[in-house]
Formats: sequence, structure tokens, C-alpha cells
Amino acid sequence: MDEPSGRQSSIGSRNLVLVVLDSLRYDAWTTARPQVLASLGEVERRWSYATWTAPSHYNLLMGLLPHNSPTEVYASEYYKQDFARYAERLGVPDMEFKRMLPSIFLPTFLRRTLGYSTNAMVSMPVLNERTIINRDFDSYRLMSTHNDMAAMLEQMSFEDDRPSFYLLNVGETHYPYALPTEDPSNWPRISGVHGVFKRLDSSEDDQPDPAEPREFFDQRAMRELQERQVRALEYLDTVFARLFDLLPSNTWVIVTSDHGELFGEDRYFGHGPIMHEKVLEVPFVEGLVP
Repeated sequence: MDEPSGRQSSIGSRNLVLVVLDSLRYDAWTTARPQVLASLGEVERRWSYATWTAPSHYNLLMGLLPHNSPTEVYASEYYKQDFARYAERLGVPDMEFKRMLPSIFLPTFLRRTLGYSTNAMVSMPVLNERTIINRDFDSYRLMSTHNDMAAMLEQMSFEDDRPSFYLLNVGETHYPYALPTEDPSNWPRISGVHGVFKRLDSSEDDQPDPAEPREFFDQRAMRELQERQVRALEYLDTVFARLFDLLPSNTWVIVTSDHGELFGEDRYFGHGPIMHEKVLEVPFVEGLVP
């Protein structure tokens, strides 16, 4: 892909773009087989540190990417090796854990120590600009719609005199797994998922009786939801083609998920207060922009 004119990062530091495909399962990736994303490298099966969006993103912004669960390795040694990878990602020598101290927060280190422009665009309201996630970002924006990665690309820009860091939290792969062109009236509706924050703000008298039986989707419906997530990734692969076209050549891209998703396995749906392999299993790929 041709490099856009005048968009080369300053020598010695690479642009870094972290794309989090919210709730995307590893096997949704292997089923969709996204070809544009494959140009970054071979996808890895890794494990999230958390089962919910907010804590997982905090871990990601600490610099702790999904792990590969190595055996016979002390956690401290794994962290040391994991942080050392940032030397290659950023083009910065002698990268190690102690350089992240005392904040242990990637945007803080990039902005205050290395002079990066730090930017975030998020799709999920639990990551809104008033949360603790918004720390040491030059720009931080909750998108007006939860499922439009393409709209994020229109707001990305890169400076000639300093490198940039972007966090993109992408919502097409999150329930209801909807494309931006899809009529919301056609979205699937699951009782107990929509309006959760409204219910949290209401009085106890407004709450449904917990003794009432709750409708749970049958396996056919669960398969349809899983297929919607696969189709969302197939669509997003075309958006990544546009993203790669606009990125400067000296840009390191990381694409992963914050957690997985359950589609009826062992009678679970979704993510969050769930302890299950499929809610921790995520895809991971990284490399220089093709």
C-alpha cells in the first residue's frame, strides 16, 4: 500500500495503533478468516486478563496485552519479556518495565516520556471520557454510535514532528453484532441486556421479580448470534483495508479483543460475571502496517 504523502513519523519512534474488537471470540476470527488482517501476520490464540470491557481495557492501557499462558514461567519474568517487546513496537531501545514506573500506564509513558500524541476513540459507554480510562490522552472521544469503526478513520490524523498513539475500541463485534448500515429494528433483542444502566438507576420497586423465570435463547438463536459476530468481522476486514491505507508506513498495529463471548455454551451468554474459557480466549495479531 502506498504511503500517504507527508505522514512519516519522526525517526526513532513508530506510530502505535491498538485496535480492540470488543467481545470478539478467537474462533469467530478463525471462521471469518479476514484476509486484510492476515497481512499483519498470523493470528494467535491468547487469553485476556479480564472478562469485561472496562477492566480489560485498563490492563491493555497498562501495556499488558493478552497473554499466551506459558507454563513454568514466573509472572514477573513474563511481564519483563512482554514489556521488552515494546522496544520493537515503538522503535525505542532499552524498553523495560521500570521505564513505565510510577504510573504503569502506557498513554502516560508515551505522552510524557516519549512525546507522543495520545488519542482514543471508543464505542462502549462504559469507557466514556469521564472514566478512569481517560488519563493522559490528548484527545478522547466516545463515538456517537457504538458500531461504526469507519467513522473513526475520518477523525484520525498524524503529525510530521512527533509519533501518535491511537486506541480504537470497535463495537461492531459487540452485542447486537450490528453493522452501521443495519436497521436497528432488525437487531436481536435479549431481555436483560438492553437498558442495564437504566435499571441500575431505578428504584427497587421498578425491578423485575428475580423469582420470575427469564427467557433464554435456544441454541438455534445462539448460533445466529454467533454468525452475526462472524459477519461483523468479515465486514470490518474491509474497514481495516481503509485503515491500513491511511496509516503512515512506520506504524505498528496491534489487533486483539478485550474478552471473548459465550453463545450458549454451558448455558452462558455474553461476558462479564462468567468464568469460562470462551470468555477469556481472544485473537491477537500485530506487526508493521502492510
